[in-house]
Amino acid sequence: MDRTLSAPGKLFLSGEYAVLWGGVARILGVGPRVSVLVRPRVDRRVDIVLAEGRLSGTATPAGVRWEGEVPPEFRFVATTIDLALRIVGTEGPGFSVAFESSPTVGGLKLGLGSSARATVLAAEASRVALGGTFDSLKLALLAHADAQGGKGSGGDVAASFAGGVVRYRRYEVSGLLTRASRGGLVAALDQSPAVELARMGDPVFPMIFAFSGQSASTTGLVKSVEQQLSAEAKARFVARSDGASDTLENGLLRNDFAAVTSASEELQALLWELGVTKSEGLERLLGLARTFSCTGKQSGAGGGDGAVLCAPDESAQRALLEAYAARGIHAFAIKPDRGLQGEVTAHPLLRTWLE
Repeated sequence: MDRTLSAPGKLFLSGEYAVLWGGVARILGVGPRVSVLVRPRVDRRVDIVLAEGRLSGTATPAGVRWEGEVPPEFRFVATTIDLALRIVGTEGPGFSVAFESSPTVGGLKLGLGSSARATVLAAEASRVALGGTFDSLKLALLAHADAQGGKGSGGDVAASFAGGVVRYRRYEVSGLLTRASRGGLVAALDQSPAVELARMGDPVFPMIFAFSGQSASTTGLVKSVEQQLSAEAKARFVARSDGASDTLENGLLRNDFAAVTSASEELQALLWELGVTKSEGLERLLGLARTFSCTGKQSGAGGGDGAVLCAPDESAQRALLEAYAARGIHAFAIKPDRGLQGEVTAHPLLRTWLE
């Protein structure tokens, strides 16, 4: 029986980089949502269908025996399905799964965590199809890290899974990655600690996401920052980031726009100090926001992608959106969206892809 699942994207409110070094991030699950349709099979065949094409293989207890090399656009989903089969440890059954494309502007990704969302959807689709009892969040965190060589904080995965606004501390998966390659993954997952993830209340101020017009490579930016900071510098960065993040959360929940403004400015100044995060596009977005009595900061690693802005009221939000539109800047109102969930009806487009 076909099953449709959907999940939101993510936007970092605070904690970029700091979450890599032990700090706490605040992350927003946000639309537009993306759907996946999974269809169980009676044979051992596994199909992944994307707008870019199809990847097929045969299910085994060690993962999928793919019929060819896994292309980059299939890497996160294929890695997730491989690990799910290792956890279940059976010859099958197989299944087919089709993924809706993430939104883009002019062919550019917006920075909403498309790979993380695909991994979350693939983990839950695999669990449903295989009748598994494993923790889909832990599988997604493990698979997302595995697909990018152990890098990343997993914050985007956690936000896409949970939805709303979450506090998240990096989940350590290095031990699980070792078990995945050497055996004993099922026992290791069962014995692993809980993910440190908590839901905040919803922000009281109207919010906007604005795209800088330039996509950024998170992996490259993080590598550059990692090379330039000592352990002591990272610890100082985390302390400053966590303090400002607490102020931001309190302001968002307690209707204190002055606190939101000061915390956003402090967090952005801290990120600018890293050098590589700054871009003309981001500076333009934030500068225009200030002229309309709004505030905000970059969302994510910087160097492109976009910014999350807060307005003191709906009138200021509308005025800023109009100003962005007049300048050809892609921007839209945002609010917390629900996390990973099953849908009542099958996705019609994805159903045709599996025919």
